[in-house]
Amino acid sequence: MLLEVTLGQIFMSEFLGTAMLILLGAGVCATTGLKGSKGLGAGWLAVNFGWGLAVFSGVLVAFQTGGHLNPAVTLGVAFSKLGTENPEFVPGVPVNAGVICIYILAQLLGAIVGAVLCYLTFFKQYNMQQDAGAKLGTFATGPAVKSPLWNTITEIVATFVLVFVVLVSGYQGNSGDLGWLNALGVAFLIVAIGVSLGGPTGYAINPARDLGPRIAFALLPMKGGKGSADWGYAWIPVFGPIIGGLIAGAVFIGYNAIMVPAV
Repeated sequence: MLLEVTLGQIFMSEFLGTAMLILLGAGVCATTGLKGSKGLGAGWLAVNFGWGLAVFSGVLVAFQTGGHLNPAVTLGVAFSKLGTENPEFVPGVPVNAGVICIYILAQLLGAIVGAVLCYLTFFKQYNMQQDAGAKLGTFATGPAVKSPLWNTITEIVATFVLVFVVLVSGYQGNSGDLGWLNALGVAFLIVAIGVSLGGPTGYAINPARDLGPRIAFALLPMKGGKGSADWGYAWIPVFGPIIGGLIAGAVFIGYNAIMVPAV
């Protein structure tokens, strides 16, 4: 199959889109959680809507590749296309191991850069903040009640909802005249997941969203100390979403076979 979109374009699309996602998403966490911010204490609903609009913005930036911004989405969509002839993520972008690796690498690096940009934007606030947990909470997720098994299940279920609804909707990023409307639909889906399922873990539902900023947090200097990056928890928001995305892809294969009549 001819690659109509180059590997460089695929990388830049997902890299820039994910950087935008994390800049705005981590930004709303910093706005509501850091001392010295005018938005301090704005609350959970503000965080949910902030992340929803961050996804909306990132998807629009990454329109050329379908705006995945998330390895769990990339792997779930790829899995859902097993057995199909000449599978594509979007027209001109084939589903194969090399392209999948480019997607995921771009997403992870974009997440790191987005987190660094958030840090620079809130530089004075990070240096004023004495609570190490509050600093980490603007970069990475953490559970309200720590329980590895149940925290993982929460991430699996929430990510399943994200990927399955995306697959059922036939969402293809910002392709066509109504691409912005598709992106807005995904934004509201993110808000719905956060309001309904996000309480136990802070709903990473995206390995790059958590791991990239956590790496940035571990490397960036901060006055007053910043504590641990909590690497003991870090595997949960990576593997939980991946499992949830793959399950969504598998369920969609069955759903599609039942709901779409064979031609």
